[in-house]
Amino acid sequence: MNKRMAAVAAVGLAGLVTGTLSVSQASADPSGPPQYRQLAGVGSDTTQDVMNGLANAITIGGQKVIGSYDATGSATITTKATGCSMARPNGSGAGRTALVNSLGAANGCLDFSRSSSLNLAATANGLTYVPFAVDAVTYAITPSSVVPRKLSKADLTAIYHCDPNYVGTGPNYDVTPLLPQAGSGTRSFWLGQVGLTEGDITSGNYPCVKDNKNGPVQEHDGRVVDDKSIVPFSIAQYNSQASQTIADLRGRAILGTIDDKAPNVLNSDFAIKRDVYNVIPTSKLTTAPWSTVFVGGNSLVCQQPAVINTYGFATSPQCGDTSKQTP
Repeated sequence: MNKRMAAVAAVGLAGLVTGTLSVSQASADPSGPPQYRQLAGVGSDTTQDVMNGLANAITIGGQKVIGSYDATGSATITTKATGCSMARPNGSGAGRTALVNSLGAANGCLDFSRSSSLNLAATANGLTYVPFAVDAVTYAITPSSVVPRKLSKADLTAIYHCDPNYVGTGPNYDVTPLLPQAGSGTRSFWLGQVGLTEGDITSGNYPCVKDNKNGPVQEHDGRVVDDKSIVPFSIAQYNSQASQTIADLRGRAILGTIDDKAPNVLNSDFAIKRDVYNVIPTSKLTTAPWSTVFVGGNSLVCQQPAVINTYGFATSPQCGDTSKQTP
């Protein structure tokens, strides 16, 4: 470990709080009747599990209406009965693109997308980002990592800017900062937090930063981390995996403390936190079932705080808000 990292490590270690909830894991893709749901959605890895839980909890007229398809799994998915087979979108960006493409084709194959980041860039068809929960993001390392368990946000920025005082010198760096796969909402959010852009990564401006390790780095899969790497990780995802609420992919990964804020179960007071969203067509804001399920503080999603909390998220005080719209 170089001197700067050693000095940071000397600050001390922080405790990790994990959830102790025990519930059956929600299905990866819609299962049970009806086979095809009124509201089909794809996208974010971060929120796929809580949306699966909400899909199981929410009914209209006794029928499940949300069909949420995971970011990973089979190569293709079929979201509606006719003409709606497609490559499975992996991540917030891919989910948004798939939704926009479906709206452009007017094929009715997708009705919403999941997003763990906010992107209000113009689209051919207007979109509204409807918040429903609050997540927080920290970094994951191994218990025997050369990276300290307590860092400041400034430390993290230096690491992802390949500061040699933190990561050593190339080409064989002492520390490899990892990013999730392209299109990931967590990737987009984390880049913003550490002062980088997607252009910086594609241009190789910071060569110590990698998004591939024997294949693309899938977000929230702690098995990719070794003693000389660091990767952003959703606290909600980590704690849901720790409590066996969802599949446990943590491997040896543990979560770090940022600016003396330890990872907490509901993430309401963490140093780096974010709203997470369901993205719906703006044209459908007053049309059921979109309006019934997603829109407003009394929407069916917002009436499920227990489900949202079970999957490690805090409820959003802006749940159901429709003010965040693309041009």
